[in-house]
Formats: sequence, C-alpha cells, structure tokens
Amino acid sequence: MTSIPTLSDLNMSHDPAQRGYHAVYREHQVNHCPGCGRTHWLIGRMSAECAFCSTALPLAEASMRSHTSAAVIQHRNRPQAAWAA
Repeated sequence: MTSIPTLSDLNMSHDPAQRGYHAVYREHQVNHCPGCGRTHWLIGRMSAECAFCSTALPLAEASMRSHTSAAVIQHRNRPQAAWAA
C-alpha cells in the first residue's frame, strides 16, 4: 500500500488565505447556487442545500463560531431580559 504524501512532504504550507474561492451561504444576502444559479435554499443548522440541484454549502455563520464554548441560542424577536427562577 502506498502512503499519501503530506503537505510537508511536498514542501507546501497550509495557508487558508491563499486557497482561493470558498463558497458559503451568507445570511441576509441573495445566495446563488454555484451548481445551477438559482436562489431557493433549504437551511439547516450547519449547511444550506439548494432546493433544485441539492448542492450543499456550509453556513458562513456556522464556520465562524468558536467551538470552545457551549452554543447559546438567542431569539432575535425577544428582548434581552433576565429569567426568574
């Protein structure tokens, strides 16, 4: 069995800023599907799927969230108020 070369074996470094185009679904924007060009999406927790051709894109907000702490869900329509026990 042959081994797969790593980036260090190929004298390359991991630099996300130079990886080029990265398609993500952005909330509050018109998102055109890179597969078919349409704008109807089925939105999940971590990804959005085109309703016509099933192309999946990660949510931009989900990829920016820190995974070191627990997720806190805040409702947009509810004012921030303390909960009484």
